[in-house]
Amino acid sequence: MKLKQILNEKLEEWILVASTILLVVLVVGQVFARFVMNFSFGWSEELARYLLIWIAWIAASYAVTKNAHIRVEILKDRFSKRIKQILELIVLIIWFGFAAFLAIEGTNFVLQVQATNQVSPSLGAEMWIVYLAVPVGGVLMGIRLIQQAILIFKDPEQLESTSPHDLNQ
Repeated sequence: MKLKQILNEKLEEWILVASTILLVVLVVGQVFARFVMNFSFGWSEELARYLLIWIAWIAASYAVTKNAHIRVEILKDRFSKRIKQILELIVLIIWFGFAAFLAIEGTNFVLQVQATNQVSPSLGAEMWIVYLAVPVGGVLMGIRLIQQAILIFKDPEQLESTSPHDLNQ
């Protein structure tokens, strides 16, 4: 598998699988330590929370890849294929604007937090790393939305059943 194909098709999936496995191990380990060993790791709950934040933002991009976000299509389905194509493009442009907003404003916020040298209470990790999930999610969503827009014009017939990584074929 080529690096470009891996990044295009599997990036979010691998990140999500690895971070979910880590999250499950962390939580199960904490439960075992607390209730069986009568000992508690103070940092595990905080790390689990931060992992969950990253998982949510990466999963939003992954959902764009799989065309799995919730949609209301009752109105769109009443139009011709060409009008559907235009409506879908308008929706993607608006959504891309939101993703760009998340990326830009999220980056500004991350830079502000980085300037304060704020750290998390238990882990002592720099908080800008936690907040970096927002702009990273925005950028990844933006990339996937551009791929969706290209797919609309490349093959509008398969828009409903394919995902952006089909652009390589």
